[in-house]
Amino acid sequence: MEVATLFSGSSGNSIYVGTKETKVLVDAGSSGKRIAQALADINIDIKEIQALLVTHEHVDHIKGLGVLSRRYDIPIYASPKTWDELACIGKIADHNKREFTYGMELGDMKVEFFKTSHDAVQPVGMAFFHRDGHVGIATDTGCVTSGIKKYLTGADALVFEANHDETMLREGPYPYYLKKRIAGDQGHLSNAASAKALKEMVSGKSRHIVLAHLSEVNNNPDSAFNSVAEALQEAGIDETVKLTVAPRYEAHKVIKIKRM
Repeated sequence: MEVATLFSGSSGNSIYVGTKETKVLVDAGSSGKRIAQALADINIDIKEIQALLVTHEHVDHIKGLGVLSRRYDIPIYASPKTWDELACIGKIADHNKREFTYGMELGDMKVEFFKTSHDAVQPVGMAFFHRDGHVGIATDTGCVTSGIKKYLTGADALVFEANHDETMLREGPYPYYLKKRIAGDQGHLSNAASAKALKEMVSGKSRHIVLAHLSEVNNNPDSAFNSVAEALQEAGIDETVKLTVAPRYEAHKVIKIKRM
């Protein structure tokens, strides 16, 4: 089993999750051309992608969705209310318009969906299960929901939001209403909130954490990394878990998971 972020942040988000048999994308928030190139950079042909899964309807998660589905005949999976908001992606073939179902199977992976807390109509996070591992993804959430805790605790690999440094946000250039939105329960997780949640969710099975969706203005990789690293150290698990930060404009190195 393997996972890699392709892009991460308000400029665009896309995450590859795959096995030898099944390869999918979570979100397609950049152009179709750039996503295909990012996949090629990690030695995946876009024609191998079997499904496009959508967390929510914001443009930094769906920009290339319609193009990829039409060009490569890829099914799109989204929640029912999210589909109501996807007219902007253009016409999609009926056979490629699909809705999430709990415990659905995509090839040799089982996929679970859970609620996140964001200012979108029906936002979700995702957990992927395979005989070789468990991958969890949660970004764009203002608080840690019960679903996040349930489905991400003990995952072998986590892609998890650390959007902003609270001080940088408070003292930064954004207008008050935007600062309030970001810091609210339907906004984004701060470094501190991410660190606290990860400290509670990471277990002895966990091997990789990728911090994602960092703000370009209100955060920096060192601040996010140090906040979470300190929490893992306090929990005594810093030496067993590899912590990295998702690059904004290029693919993260592929994380490979294989349970012994």
